[in-house]
Amino acid sequence: MSLIEELRWRGLLHQQTHDDLEARLAKEPITCYAGFDPTADSLHVGSMIPIIGLMHLQRAGHRPIILVGGGTGLIGDPSFKAAERALLTKEDVARNVARIQKQLEHFLDFTGPNAAVVRDNGDWLSQLPLIDFLRDIGKHFSVNAMLSKDSVRQRLEDRDHGISYTEFTYSLLQAYDFLALFEKEACRLQLGGSDQWGNIVAGIDLVRRIHGEETYGFTLPLVTKSDGSKFGKSETGNVWLDPARTSPYTFYQFWLNQADADTSRYLRFYTFLEHAAIEDLERQIAEEPHKRAAQRALAEAVTRMVHGDAALANAIEASEAMFSGDLKGLDEATLNDVFAEVPSAVIPHSVLGAGRGLIDVLVEAQVFPSKGEARRLIQNGGLYLNSERIDDAETPLNAASLLTGNIAIVRKGKKNYHLLRFE
Repeated sequence: MSLIEELRWRGLLHQQTHDDLEARLAKEPITCYAGFDPTADSLHVGSMIPIIGLMHLQRAGHRPIILVGGGTGLIGDPSFKAAERALLTKEDVARNVARIQKQLEHFLDFTGPNAAVVRDNGDWLSQLPLIDFLRDIGKHFSVNAMLSKDSVRQRLEDRDHGISYTEFTYSLLQAYDFLALFEKEACRLQLGGSDQWGNIVAGIDLVRRIHGEETYGFTLPLVTKSDGSKFGKSETGNVWLDPARTSPYTFYQFWLNQADADTSRYLRFYTFLEHAAIEDLERQIAEEPHKRAAQRALAEAVTRMVHGDAALANAIEASEAMFSGDLKGLDEATLNDVFAEVPSAVIPHSVLGAGRGLIDVLVEAQVFPSKGEARRLIQNGGLYLNSERIDDAETPLNAASLLTGNIAIVRKGKKNYHLLRFE
């Protein structure tokens, strides 16, 4: 398959600006880019689709540029946002740019003839004199055309929020990015999410008006669930690529728990598995959905891509331990990963040698509001310490109560966990 055929098969090609894009990509290597605005200090799973697009292009022999928005991040993209963004400080943007740049660098190959590069649009946008920008760039943009864009019109029709001049100019800045990369890097292709179509077209038009040269663009789909709801959220919020925000175990579980109706599309979107392998997994979804082989393959492929083999192995080991209910084989690092998002309490280590009762300590740690409630749960067989059921309300808490060096895990019922850390 050609690159465009591959993207179509995977459902990754949403729109393209030119019918001859496929022939242009087949003719010779092209320099391409996707932009990432530093609105937070980490990207999330929704941000991965443009990254995947760049990875496909590099694998096909093209040269990718990762553009981090140190300049545009100070403005904020209004595209299809219900309200004005809160402006970030320059310090916040600089910190986010540094963290996102480091995060992006392990997805692409930075060596060889089509080595990826990272650029920051703050390097040129922050140097633009206002009058020069208005004379040389602004004159090429029709306000009538800008007002007709869906993303702008939607905000103009909202009397409560509207759109500021600051955000209204964002399209000009992104268009200038394409011009700058064309001039500095001979870049001729921009890709982005489907919400970036208008901005991509504006950049293509600007290059044509100033240099008379043809450039190209295509968009990738914004990912949703089969029921139309937003993709990329867990019960605790965004699923981030930063392991400090979303642990590898939680990340793995997010993909493992995808619905059958969504897994086939996500295998095509987010993995580089061969067609035959994906089609076999799709068959298993239809014929043996209870085995969840497709979800496991999806979770393994994406977790490996984002967090590496070691983190994947820990996530699988932890998942198997949680399924079996036996936590005893997990080391402290894995336990911290697995229970990163559950309620926790820090307890003085001296408690372990003081002859205190388990219930007393759990009430003090606010695992239970009262001793009576703890006793009732024990009577009903619903309290567990380190996977072992507690049958005696007078059970003491001592060094043998620890699962590892300084951690114990309490479970109330089937899934209500608390982490106790003794320091």
